[in-house]
Amino acid sequence: MVAGRDFLGKYQLTRLIRAGHTCQVWESRDLDHRRVCLKVLQPEMRTNKEEIRYMRHEYQVGHPLQHPNVIEIYELATDRDGVPFLVMEFHTGKNIKLLLREGMERIGYLIPTLIRTAAQGLAYFHDQGWVHRDIKPDNYLVGDEGDAKLIDFALAQKQAGGVARLLGRKGKVQGTRSYMAPEQIKGLPPDRRADIYSFGCMMFEILAGKTPFTAASPSELLTKHLRQAAPPVAAVNKNVTSECNALILRMMSKDPKDRPQSMHDVVRSLDAMRIFRSIPKRPDEADAPSIRRR
Repeated sequence: MVAGRDFLGKYQLTRLIRAGHTCQVWESRDLDHRRVCLKVLQPEMRTNKEEIRYMRHEYQVGHPLQHPNVIEIYELATDRDGVPFLVMEFHTGKNIKLLLREGMERIGYLIPTLIRTAAQGLAYFHDQGWVHRDIKPDNYLVGDEGDAKLIDFALAQKQAGGVARLLGRKGKVQGTRSYMAPEQIKGLPPDRRADIYSFGCMMFEILAGKTPFTAASPSELLTKHLRQAAPPVAAVNKNVTSECNALILRMMSKDPKDRPQSMHDVVRSLDAMRIFRSIPKRPDEADAPSIRRR
């Protein structure tokens, strides 16, 4: 596909925004010059029935959702070969993972808004009956003022009877190792509290600049999530308040019963506390972080 020349249906591709293992995201315009994002399968995945199924599933999950902190999915369209692609809300922001590379000195002032809006988006997602199963910094986009939008619903599962009904690639445990709750690692059906554990891992990374656990091998990393107590983020970032530190430790409890029981509990806790002891200053314009993708 070539920007400015190729079309997918009524959409002209204008710029490749990002590319992953299975999908590409393109900035595009429709015939009315409305800017949208298209999520399309990588060329080698276009005949992969499992990835096509996940694309359709993401549409079924995301299309009904309407919240300022959740990406909007407009349409599931097909190309001339009948391969589906998603038409989504246009957003130029980087994901949190990329933004963290800017450094705390440049993005610190955005973090309270970023964390609160990310939590609000996940609370809404849970309210609709879904478990995301892959909460991590890569799956939130960030706006100019730090407002976050939850993305990527391919692994999401409807919660029924108290636990999520599992949909997995070839029977494998689903999620990303650095953020997986113990019950996910054990292969148990996760509920919303597994997302809360993952959100706690993400908060730790945002505030510490690194994931809570590191290891020499994937199996060692999973073992740490299963058995090793979560480290205090305040030991890494002295500017984090004791209240915020305690919240993250609760979210990362090994037993789901010891975690906050809903993201609304997390949002209320965030609203009642300060994340930082001293509020990071907004940098001068010349030193401001680059939030938009180029």
